[in-house]
Amino acid sequence: MLTADPQAKLMAARAVARAWRLGRLAHRFDATMPDRPARPDTPILLSPAHMPRRGKIGSERARIAMLHALAHIEFVAIDLAFDLIGRFGDQFPPDFTSEWMKVGADEAMHFALLDRRLRQLGSHYGALPAHDGLWQAAEETAGDALARLAIVPMVLEARALDITPATVDRFEGAGDMASGKMLRRIVDDEIRHVAAGTNWFVWATKRMGIESPKYYQMLVKRHFRGSVKPPFNDSARRQAGLTEEFYAALAT
Repeated sequence: MLTADPQAKLMAARAVARAWRLGRLAHRFDATMPDRPARPDTPILLSPAHMPRRGKIGSERARIAMLHALAHIEFVAIDLAFDLIGRFGDQFPPDFTSEWMKVGADEAMHFALLDRRLRQLGSHYGALPAHDGLWQAAEETAGDALARLAIVPMVLEARALDITPATVDRFEGAGDMASGKMLRRIVDDEIRHVAAGTNWFVWATKRMGIESPKYYQMLVKRHFRGSVKPPFNDSARRQAGLTEEFYAALAT
């Protein structure tokens, strides 16, 4: 999280996940997590309200803007996965760390795929502005493991399950089959990430003796600044264990 350079960060993510898998890291949590991860000089970070409009996917410029936005999401998601481990891992068994190490490595791979595709299209990560909404969600939930699980994988990543299939269709409809194929691979991984969040949320709430869907709804109302709105990809959410009883009552 203290590594700013994107390529160095993704290599560090892979190295840490590999070291854990090989038993070279202890299940010990004695390092203070930074309030904010290190960030490169570019992209320039704007509030979501000040982000320029991307336009229709039919143009290459708009597709580059969309891919850049997705690359930034994956870049921040690397930090989100490892912050989750370092900040809250001592509240869970080692399997929790193992699962989120895999998620962190996945996010690094996704970022690498998107940045490579941007370069194939004559651009690169950092060429356009990006927004800081994802890390704002991390700051909002820095003191509560269940709030973090509820907001990041179970709201924000679940939203990706809702919107990415339509994005794939638009890319492929514009003839960009390479980007469409890449995004299909990413969304398949994201189902597993939402499942990781949901499964550990349910594990923790059951240990607390509370009802998972109702506690999730309370946390979302308390900590999420946006709205949970349809259309929902009910099938993908169901695959991840995030059934309608969690989110239907929140829909606006």
